[in-house]
Amino acid sequence: MIERFVEIPEGVEVKVEGDTTKGYNIIARGPLGENSRFLKFRGIYIEKTDGKIRVYANEERRRFKAMVGTFWAHIRNLIRGVKDGYEYKLKVVYAHFPIKVRVEGNEVVIENFLGEKHPRRAKIVGRTKVEIRGQEIIVRGIDKEECGQTAANLERATKIKDKDPRVFQDGIYIVEKG
Repeated sequence: MIERFVEIPEGVEVKVEGDTTKGYNIIARGPLGENSRFLKFRGIYIEKTDGKIRVYANEERRRFKAMVGTFWAHIRNLIRGVKDGYEYKLKVVYAHFPIKVRVEGNEVVIENFLGEKHPRRAKIVGRTKVEIRGQEIIVRGIDKEECGQTAANLERATKIKDKDPRVFQDGIYIVEKG
């Protein structure tokens, strides 16, 4: 039998709905909000017992061990997100043309990148909040995947094509994940 436990911290409420055939819906509520995740894999069981979430499989195969670890990590990330939240810090770097960055609705608009006339745009995913302080961009949210994807969208929007990356190092880069 393979099993792992996730501790439920003070101030966080976790609900487990469903079964192994239909899938499990895990809902976490905490001081920062509510987050949920649907997990399904036949043979993996999730149950809530006295302040802990137990993720287990009855068979000891490599595939089941991997999926127990994956489900455990997803549940742990849900709980951490509603308790502490996630924050990514990005840095705007330029050598000659000053890059102007602003938030416009659910997009981040990047103007004057390498002197280009047309602005580049990066999508803000889900409930993520983006804050711009001078040459620093802070991405915050309660969902790890949404925050990570938003930060990756910002980094990817300033990817330089057809130029030597050793010379042209302008762009927006992730400098801290937390």
